[in-house]
Amino acid sequence: MSEEEPDDSDEHRRPATTSSSSAPPFSDQVLENVLETVLQFITSPCDRNACSLVCRLWNRTEALTRQHLVVGNLYSINPTRAVTRFPNIQSLSLKGRPRFADFGLVPPGWGAGFTAWGKALVGICAGSVKKLVLKRVTVSNSDLELIGRGLPSFGDLTLICCDGFGSTGIGALVENCKQLRVLDLIDCDIEDDNSDDLALVDWISKFPRTHNCLESLSFECISYAVNLDALESLIVRSPNLCRLRVNSHITISQLCRLLLRAPQLTHLGTGMFCTPGNENEEMEAKDVEAVFGSMKDLIYLSGLREIKPELLPTIYPVCGQLTTLNLSYAVISSEQLKPVIRHCHNLQIFWTLDTIGDEGLKAVATTCRDLRELRVFPQDPSEESEGFVSDLGLIYISEGCRKLRSILYFCQLMTNAAVIAMSVNCPDLTVFRLCIMGRHRPDRSTGGPMDEGFGEIVKNCKKLRRLAVSGLLTDRAFGLFGKYGKTIRTLSVAFGGNSDLALKYVLEGCHNLQKLEIRDSPFSDAGLLAGIGHFYNMRFVWLNSCRLTARGCREVARRLPHMVVEVIEEPFMGIPGLDDDDPVEKLYMYRSLAGPRDDAPQFVKIL
Repeated sequence: MSEEEPDDSDEHRRPATTSSSSAPPFSDQVLENVLETVLQFITSPCDRNACSLVCRLWNRTEALTRQHLVVGNLYSINPTRAVTRFPNIQSLSLKGRPRFADFGLVPPGWGAGFTAWGKALVGICAGSVKKLVLKRVTVSNSDLELIGRGLPSFGDLTLICCDGFGSTGIGALVENCKQLRVLDLIDCDIEDDNSDDLALVDWISKFPRTHNCLESLSFECISYAVNLDALESLIVRSPNLCRLRVNSHITISQLCRLLLRAPQLTHLGTGMFCTPGNENEEMEAKDVEAVFGSMKDLIYLSGLREIKPELLPTIYPVCGQLTTLNLSYAVISSEQLKPVIRHCHNLQIFWTLDTIGDEGLKAVATTCRDLRELRVFPQDPSEESEGFVSDLGLIYISEGCRKLRSILYFCQLMTNAAVIAMSVNCPDLTVFRLCIMGRHRPDRSTGGPMDEGFGEIVKNCKKLRRLAVSGLLTDRAFGLFGKYGKTIRTLSVAFGGNSDLALKYVLEGCHNLQKLEIRDSPFSDAGLLAGIGHFYNMRFVWLNSCRLTARGCREVARRLPHMVVEVIEEPFMGIPGLDDDDPVEKLYMYRSLAGPRDDAPQFVKIL
């Protein structure tokens, strides 16, 4: 029934009068209060973004009630504008440099400084901010001091792959943050790693003597020794400490000394897991095993650097309760791994070096039936290395670990059959990253391309969100990605494709694609321009060592004025001029509401 023809039955049911005593309609303030209450239960960023698009009232209310802000590219929006819109945020997650910076493909000094964001936070929402998670961001010592002094409620800092700071900044932070609960420094490049002892600040001693609220402390990436007595004192007065990850200067005897003070730990990253030559190994092994036996709540174990095989049995007491085991710092063989892994029935996350070989992966597949995430890193990451794992290891894992959701696998030899087996046995994969080291490596059994295997992954794994491909791949594989990869949000390509058609297939077919990373592939200006209608829907595009020219890049910048198009050269080369026919080594494009950045170094040309 249309709105123009009201139901007569409704007329008979209406009251005879509509006097002023009838209940008034809800006021805007009442509606806003109700909306605020409802929005508190909506935590998903995507859902909250959708709510903000309903109308102006919803947009304003969502902004005022948002507590957690995630910015995938710190150059995508002006910091002041961001925190002005969301003035009550309690946590901010910020990403800086592109992911290829992890592989040395982004020159030092490219940018991604935190200073502007720090000043905006302190100036606008200092009273509410309690947590920062920064990844691939340059953070200076003065930035850390600003956080400590300018954010009175601050208590949680995680820095991942960050640089620019040293012991001076860390000391200023811990000295001024009276409520610091979390300090996690993960894979950071510490500025004063090569300084002499006199230049280093004893930042562990800077924690106030009354500080007793620490919950997590990670400093694995610091390459110098810390004050052990001060660290022990800090642990003793931190009854809520549940996560501790120490660096390689902490010996096994020192570790045991610390663990006796903190048997409540749930997450542990060990230091140097070997016995000094002047100690009794047998007694040391017994002591270590006794210490681990007392840790009833431990579920995460990493580190084990320079481990001696005879000390591996000392961790047996905790293996049965572990859900995460990270051996990516430990060089061990399959024979050394097998006695350990057979105790790990509850393991859900396992990281390792490829030195465990296919047989080690077979042992994992036999025992760890509940495994959800596997990462196998190369001991030797060079393209010429022989490697220790192959397609056989992948088959073992696919047959034994059918609940697998995420896999990162570095190898030299692979077959389509192994990848197809993974797609059939593990259809719930959301992340599949297969890195076949070496350029254009074919199926080792047939000598043909790897198209069929990767095609079956995108066809059978309906929940796939992240895909990394390598090896010998033709345009046919990319056609399959475009046809079946409707859920893919991140695609990384190395040494793939025959022509620009491959790029066209992906850009036109993968409708949810947000991040595209390509290196050493034969894509030219024509392939790049094929994505003109799709780039605005993506977060960023990175192309490295392809066949682009300045002419094609300029055309993209001209036709998409709200995309920032950066051409990056090596610092020592610079870009004195950029003629249309000049080749472009690195292209980085990203959406930005703030326009081109003003801190680009000379080796970056913004078109």
